[in-house]
Amino acid sequence: MSSYIDPHIHMVSRTTDDYKRMALAGCVMVSEPAFWAGFDRLGVEGFRDYFRQLTQFEPRRAAEYGIEHRSWLCINAKEAENVSLSREVIAMIPEFLDNPGVLGIGEIGLNKNTRNEAIVFRDHLDLAARLGELVLVHTPHLADKYMGTRMILDMIREDGRLEAGRVCIDHVEEHTIRFALEAGHWVGMTLYPITKCTPARAADMVEQYGPERILVNSAGDWGHSDPLAVPEFIFEMKRRGHDEALIRRVVLENPLAFFSQCSRSRAPQKAGAAVRAV
Repeated sequence: MSSYIDPHIHMVSRTTDDYKRMALAGCVMVSEPAFWAGFDRLGVEGFRDYFRQLTQFEPRRAAEYGIEHRSWLCINAKEAENVSLSREVIAMIPEFLDNPGVLGIGEIGLNKNTRNEAIVFRDHLDLAARLGELVLVHTPHLADKYMGTRMILDMIREDGRLEAGRVCIDHVEEHTIRFALEAGHWVGMTLYPITKCTPARAADMVEQYGPERILVNSAGDWGHSDPLAVPEFIFEMKRRGHDEALIRRVVLENPLAFFSQCSRSRAPQKAGAAVRAV
């Protein structure tokens, strides 16, 4: 059994049984970005309760199965059309940033590539730059992913205050991964049963671009998704004959390397031990 980290999974949408299944499959840590609740929240207090859930409740639920839990905070692009609400939420985020389990700001980005989404994305970038936070970026599914990814990369470059290596561009696919890597960012490949990326396509991209600054995740959200997608990727890589060191780098060492840039976050225990044991 290979130890692994799922660096982007929405455990608030998963049952406790999923934690058990993931632990049995070798999961030692999850990273949970703030996301849409399955419905649009009406006020800032709904987000405050959600952030309490991410920073207080989910870590305890994960710990029952020996899984370490980290989180990211933001108002997601799906709710960013409401700029005034978004700015209230962004102003409230620093209340939670002294929590050692919080990795940074995310998942921020674009959903339909609209003007308001871009305004809120820039506001999040400003917060991250001022406070020295890591950033996890959502690239669109509903709109043109290529155009949205280029817009996102342009806005990050134009802001100019964030180190490229402290930003992960998530949900990349074959037509967007190269631009994000060439800009110096980390990238995440999201493994979905139907949409986004399959384990086989992710393995293809690792073979084409190498393992440098590449993560794989399941997202595991409200849609049709598989919380064991990362083990499926591991299986695919083993089936192709890749050695354990390469696989371990992508599914364990890379997420730890990216997360370790957050100076506030406590040192991972079980995940770090998994690296040292091999």
